[in-house]
This record gives sequence, C-alpha cells and structure tokens, in this order.
Amino acid sequence: MKRLKQKILDMDEKTKTYKEMYEGRMLVYPIGPGRLPYEDFDNTYYREEVAYRIERTHKLALDKPTVTIAIPAEFLGIKEATTAGADFCLREFLPYIEALNEPLYNRNRPDSEKGKYYCYQPGGEVLVRNAVFFKVCTRQDYIYSGGAAHLIPPEEAGKPRLCLCLRIQVQLPEKRIRKTCQMLTKDLPKTVDSYIAHFNREGYLAALELENLQKEIREWLKDSEYCAFLANGSILPRGGNSDLPKENAIPFISVPEDEITVCGIRGMGIRRGVTVITGGGYSGKSTLLEAVAAGIYDHVAGDGRELCITDVTAMGISGEDGRSVKNVNIAPFIRWIPGGDTAHFSTERASGSTSQAANIMEAVSMGSRLLLIDEDRSATNFMIRDSLMRELVKKEPITPFTERVRELYEACGVSTVLVIGGSGEYLSVADRVYLMEDYRIFDVTKQAGELCKERRKERSFVPADWKQERVLSTAGFSSFVPELGMERLTVTDMGVIYLGEEALDIRMLTGLITQAQKNAVGFLMRYMEVLQNGVDILGRVETAQSGRKLDLRAVLDELYVKIEEEGLDCVFSNYFTTCERFLDLPRKEEVLAAICRMRHVTFL
Repeated sequence: MKRLKQKILDMDEKTKTYKEMYEGRMLVYPIGPGRLPYEDFDNTYYREEVAYRIERTHKLALDKPTVTIAIPAEFLGIKEATTAGADFCLREFLPYIEALNEPLYNRNRPDSEKGKYYCYQPGGEVLVRNAVFFKVCTRQDYIYSGGAAHLIPPEEAGKPRLCLCLRIQVQLPEKRIRKTCQMLTKDLPKTVDSYIAHFNREGYLAALELENLQKEIREWLKDSEYCAFLANGSILPRGGNSDLPKENAIPFISVPEDEITVCGIRGMGIRRGVTVITGGGYSGKSTLLEAVAAGIYDHVAGDGRELCITDVTAMGISGEDGRSVKNVNIAPFIRWIPGGDTAHFSTERASGSTSQAANIMEAVSMGSRLLLIDEDRSATNFMIRDSLMRELVKKEPITPFTERVRELYEACGVSTVLVIGGSGEYLSVADRVYLMEDYRIFDVTKQAGELCKERRKERSFVPADWKQERVLSTAGFSSFVPELGMERLTVTDMGVIYLGEEALDIRMLTGLITQAQKNAVGFLMRYMEVLQNGVDILGRVETAQSGRKLDLRAVLDELYVKIEEEGLDCVFSNYFTTCERFLDLPRKEEVLAAICRMRHVTFL
C-alpha cells in the first residue's frame, strides 16, 4: 500500500487522469550482483498478502476505477472453488461496503464530490459472476522499499495459490487527493482485514451443503420421469415489486398423488409429458409456473425457492409480436402463408402466432426438453381453436398448439407445463391437471378426464416434421457500424441491446433474470462477432471472409470452456463506455435465442 499511496499523492488533481495509479510504474532492482535496475509497470498493490488490482473502468470514468481484491482462500478457511461459495462470499462482503459508505453519505452532494464504494448487489439466484470468483494468483515477488521494488527469489515468494477475488468500483472524490488516498490505502484495506477476521465460516459451509443438495436433485432429475421438483414448505409468492419471498405467504404443499422424496426432501414431482395448471384469477397458478421457471438456477437459502429444481433446458415460450424470424421451420403449426414457405419462414415482424411457433421450434432445436407456457402471454389463435370456430372457419392455416403438444412429447421428448385459465381445450390432452385455489394445489386430473371423455376421440392430424436445419452466415454478424467507423455496444435497463447496427429486444427472454446477465449477453455476442474480423474468440488467426457458415453451438461451447478456464471477465471490454461493469453468466440458450432475433443476419 505504500507504493499506491505514493502514486496517489503524485497524481495531478487538475487533469483527473489518475494515470500514475493505473500504470503502477516502478523502478525494479533484479536479483543478483551487477544487474542494472529497470522500469516496470504493475497496477497490482499489496497489503500484507492481499492484492488490490486497480484498473480503468473505461476512458470516461477515470475517477471511478475498478478494484479487484484478491484474498488468499486459506485466510478464509476455503479449500475449493465453487460457484455457491463465491456467491456467499460476495453476500458476506456487502455489509462491509455499506459500512464504508455510511460516513460518506450526503444526499445534498453527488458521489463525485464525496466518494463512494460500489459493490454488486445479487438477487436470490446463484450465478457465475465477474463480481466475485476464485482464481489461482501469483504472490508478490518484490519488496517495496525506498521508492523502488527489490525482487526476491521465486522460492521465497512462494507458489501461486487459490484466491477469492472480489471486484468493486470506487468513485473517487473530485479534487481531493488525500481523501482518495484515505479511501484506497486505509479505509478499504482495513475493511478487508475485518472481513477476513470475521468471516462467517459456518454460513459458508451451509451454502456449500445447500449447493451439494441442489446438485444431487438436479442429477436425479436428469434420468427420472420428472421434469421439475418443488419441495414442501417452499415460499413461491414474491413480495411486492421485489424478488424477496412474500411475508406470511402460504407454504407450498404437494398434492398427495405426486408427493415424492428426493435426496431426503419431500415435495411434488412434476412428471414429464403435458401438465396443465389451472384455477381462477389470483389463485397462484402463474406464481407456480414462475417458481418452476426459476428452478433452472440455484437459489440461496432464504429465497423460498432454493429447493425448487427444474430441468436446466427449460424455456419460457410466449407470443412475441414484431420479432425477427430467419429461416425457421414453423410448418408443424402454420401450414401455409400467402406467398411464403412455412418450412423456411422468414419475416422482419412476426405476428403473435408465427412468433410463438418460431419460439417453440427454436427451443426444440436448441435441445430444450421442457416448455413453459402461460396463456396470458400467448397468442390466442395459436393456443386454441374451439369446436364452434372449427365449424365456422373452414380455411384455417394454423394448427393450434392443442393438436401438437402431445406429439411434441411423444415424437421429440419435449414436455410442456401450461397455465390455462380460460379454455378447457387442453384438459383433453393433458397427462396431469392441477387446480390452484388460494395458492394451494389440488390434483383434478380425474375430474378433467371425466369431462373430456368424448373430446379425446376427436383429435386427428397429420404428424409433423420437427427437423430444424439452419446455420448462421457471418455476413451481417458484426458489432461494427460502418457509418460510425467503430464498434457499438449498449445494453439498456429496458432490455434492448444495441450491437453494431442491431437494436435487439430481449425482454421476452424470461431466462435472463438479472441486468448483469443481459449485459453479459451483449458482450458474449460481441465477442463471438470478433470472428468476422479475422481472429476468432480463441485467438486463432483466420481469413476474414464475408458469408462464411458459422456453427453457433460449437463456437458458444468453446467460448464457455474459455470462460470456465479464465473467468467471465474475459469477454468484457472497457472500450464500450455505456456498458455496466458487472456481468452474470447467462445460459447458452439465452445467447442463442438473442442471436435468433437479430435482424441484420442471415440463417442458411
């Protein structure tokens, strides 16, 4: 910290570049007699054995550096790197940051005047983040004394070791160098020391135990006859506008017919096939579906849904008026369209029915084994066509989902969970029917079957061709804007990604639950588009060629391997000044779904 303090005191208050701190220039005396000192640059500073790496957030925020704190894992009693462990450590760090901000708070003055510490605020989900991660880090290999660094032998420095890395941002107070020095070299290190000394080891072990239980349930789910599991006692309703569990909510209790025990936990298993959830208004049926949808991710203890586990390939499906569709086979649902080919359907502005058909076909082609559909978010003419309308309208190109939902399971192994409140058409094709009343669930499969005895015999349709074969052409797949002569990437909090010449609406991708995930989708897509500029994402030199075929899944698989090895931050670039610094890792399915909505690309 002595070196950082000197760099800060040497900074020019007027220029506001803070370059001395970011460069970390120092004179280094090498090991051995007669060797001359040389100049080096290192923006990592040390207090004891805790490292503080200070980086530019971007060129327009030089007074708001990103600080990555690397704490040796052994200091916290941590022996292995896990996602849940990192998540717990971040949540434990939040109160310490809040305590740092308390004396700085003044609502009458902006942060740029008084200074502030920013730490990522996670929701109830446990995700891979660039705000916290484990990494094997080298140790300090020099001793700073007399204004210079004196190298020490590698054997004395010690081998690299596993560290917990916490990434924060610090708003430095304008024209207050000594206050800046206080914040970075005294207050922050002192707080980190306190965090280490009072680390909640018991809570950490409990988080690992919950993570292992969630993994066991997921592994069991893969090879079972169930697509989702909801533990008894789970709190499904959310409170107000927050993602916190609702106070005094009725705990979920399984129906006796489908109550099972998984890994020692009692709860309800939702079987594969076609499941209908029905009930009156405000009965809790959409809340139940939302809990199933949330189960694709692990949740922390206290979220209420920590033991609600769902097939990780589940996709939310809805109508999406106006989305772009490129070369998608929607023939199983749309037999014909005027002047078009539904086996190779493309449009810049899809209707509710064609967009929902495309969403299903894309989900199936991505390998989804479970579709989650709420009729409130669906196109009515796509979902149902009752007997009276069949009699009145003879020429109808749309094959409603009621006539394909069973075939989708029997031919493709894709299950569906539907929330239906206004039509009885799905009762006749469902394997299970659940009724929600006042947030309590009842099995009414038998009653529904009695009501639909005759209707089951009326279904007759030609089997569909579910094949979906298309590849992306690299033509148009670029973050570069020719008119601007530069790249463009902006992710708004309204759910729109501006990437190159694209304005991509991703609000209907329900698997993206945090803004940081949406930020990551933008950076992941931009990173994949580097392929268009002659060098691929793994650094291999290629010949830039417009219109090459790109195997999206293979490229994305390689990229996720790179992220696993190097960390999520490998896709981040501080070139884009309008993008937030923190990223959460989305599923591959959401990245692929976003690319499918691009308007300036071509699928062959």
